[in-house]
Amino acid sequence: MIGMLIWKEPGKREKAVAVKERSILRVRFWCAEVQRGPRTPEAVLRRRVAAAGKRLRKQGVTRVVLPEGFAYGQQLEKWDQHPVSTQGLRRAIAADWVRWLLMEQGTPTAGARVAVSAERLTGEVVRTVTELSLRHRYVLLDLPRGGEDLCRQLRREYGVSLLLGPSKEQLEEVEALVLFDPREDCHSRRTLALYDEATPLPPLLLPPALEEKLPKGCDRGQLLTALREQGALRPGQITVGGGISAK
Repeated sequence: MIGMLIWKEPGKREKAVAVKERSILRVRFWCAEVQRGPRTPEAVLRRRVAAAGKRLRKQGVTRVVLPEGFAYGQQLEKWDQHPVSTQGLRRAIAADWVRWLLMEQGTPTAGARVAVSAERLTGEVVRTVTELSLRHRYVLLDLPRGGEDLCRQLRREYGVSLLLGPSKEQLEEVEALVLFDPREDCHSRRTLALYDEATPLPPLLLPPALEEKLPKGCDRGQLLTALREQGALRPGQITVGGGISAK
């Protein structure tokens, strides 16, 4: 089961750390409620977080949805507690993320040059390249192996053409460069590094009926990732920016 840690205002006769099961969109979490007030000393907070991590570990939890801007990761790591990785979500919304970035830049999306670079061909790469090819006129693909087959498939099924094996200079000149893996030799101001979880996610919206059921104060990317992994969120229910659905 996935864990969750949330801050709670101090209350009378309440425990400083309480762990209990909680259901969000029918997904069960072990939820640790940690009291934190405006005058709670940092040393006390660290002890409470460590205690929460220990109790979550006893329940078999190793992945946790954390509060926004959480700064006590070291206390949780002592008990083998780690933040839920948002990498899968980032890759799932990559094509819509590109469109949102282009719109934010005021760049016409259809004629924009978009490039994808990856170390290997995966289902996520295929999906992203396919979606981008159907939306943008110029798509460049940097892939060591498997690129030829993908290009032939897209040409046969959709009549679109990709530029395979672009140069470093061509990659740096595109309006959006999607990196599935690090590339130290390529630098662009318009790079979308899907592997880097420090990169802020775009605005992610849900239908109002689902939105009102989410707890406040959680790291949104981590929470949506956990719900998506458990099947609580179907394809198309996460909207990037506004009016754009993630496939």
